[in-house]
Amino acid sequence: MIHDQRSGLSGYVSGLLSAGRVAFTAEEAERRLGIGHGAFLDAAERLQRREALLNPRQGFYVVVPLQHASWGAPPPTWFIDALMRREGHAYYVGLLKAAELHGATHQAVMEFQVVTAKRLPRIRAGRSTIAFYFRKDMKAVAAGTENRKTDTGAMKISSAALTALDLLRYPQASGSLDNIATVLSDLGRKIDPEQLAALSAAVERSIVQRLGCLLDHLGHDGLTGPMLEALRARGPLSWAELDRREALDPDFAPELRQRDLRWRISVRRLPQVDA
Repeated sequence: MIHDQRSGLSGYVSGLLSAGRVAFTAEEAERRLGIGHGAFLDAAERLQRREALLNPRQGFYVVVPLQHASWGAPPPTWFIDALMRREGHAYYVGLLKAAELHGATHQAVMEFQVVTAKRLPRIRAGRSTIAFYFRKDMKAVAAGTENRKTDTGAMKISSAALTALDLLRYPQASGSLDNIATVLSDLGRKIDPEQLAALSAAVERSIVQRLGCLLDHLGHDGLTGPMLEALRARGPLSWAELDRREALDPDFAPELRQRDLRWRISVRRLPQVDA
């Protein structure tokens, strides 16, 4: 009987791959195979020991195709949409991963970054790490997301404009200011200035100020006019530091180099862009 259950799940998994799917839920498989939850778990555990199946979240499973066996999992792009539908929360692939998808990174992105309305722990899927970043106001930036086709369907990613804002909003995910500037130097070519201005209303003013200062410094000042108008309409601007982390470090913070009067940004060091 155990052998039949295992064979049944193996056949089900093979059928999913033939149909271009890699993700399924325990409930879905149990209904299709007509088995109980305990029998399913036994069969799934055997496939997991054979490294043919992953269980990144309770009740959610990912098939590992043979061509991805050495990586321990298919790319997260293949199952992130199914995973987030299972979680029941809005999401978008963002930050450095979205920048990479827009063709604006110079280095390999070390984690698959997802912004969502729920605080979720990191997931390890083979050699990949999926990192989640919390955003309470997902509806406010919904116009800044777009669908991107994948090998198994589609996923939501942030537009170039939303990606740019997020790089400054989540500095812990974006690396140094030098890295952010390097990404923005390429990403700027893809940004819609009107969308950038509209989305900036959903972001803290100091973040918009920093982004505007950086885009101007990088030669993308043609993008920032509408955003500056929208920002000024929100009221008087307070002065903000270009790099908060650098300014707060008493051992390493350089003296003030200049003040950007347009954006009311204090600049201690201009970022260096990688060639």
